[in-house]
Amino acid sequence: MKVNASDDSVMNTFYPTDRESLERDCDVEFFIASGPGGQHRNKVETGVRLVHRPSGTRVTATERRSQQANREMAFERMATRLEEQQRVVPVRKPTRPTAASRLRRLDEKRHRSQLKRQRSSPGD
Repeated sequence: MKVNASDDSVMNTFYPTDRESLERDCDVEFFIASGPGGQHRNKVETGVRLVHRPSGTRVTATERRSQQANREMAFERMATRLEEQQRVVPVRKPTRPTAASRLRRLDEKRHRSQLKRQRSSPGD
């Protein structure tokens, strides 16, 4: 992936990922999570959806039967997702292969070629 100078301006904002900032910047929604878990899960709003207002990132957690456990999981996922989005990927500098590696590659090609020539029948 090639990075242009114009792409740098897209992600110049930094979003803090500590719990206090996430609680301040996220909208928390509770919903009924379907699936296994019995009557408690089917009647109670245990699913948690977080929406990070500044970035628009959304995460959900519905694995547990407890709303509190799902809420903790959702905040962990939000912090992880924001850290991934903000991670700066260093630009790769193209390098040339060394002389020794070029020689090794050519030797390997010669060796493969010789093996293939030996496989053919003598009449060909």
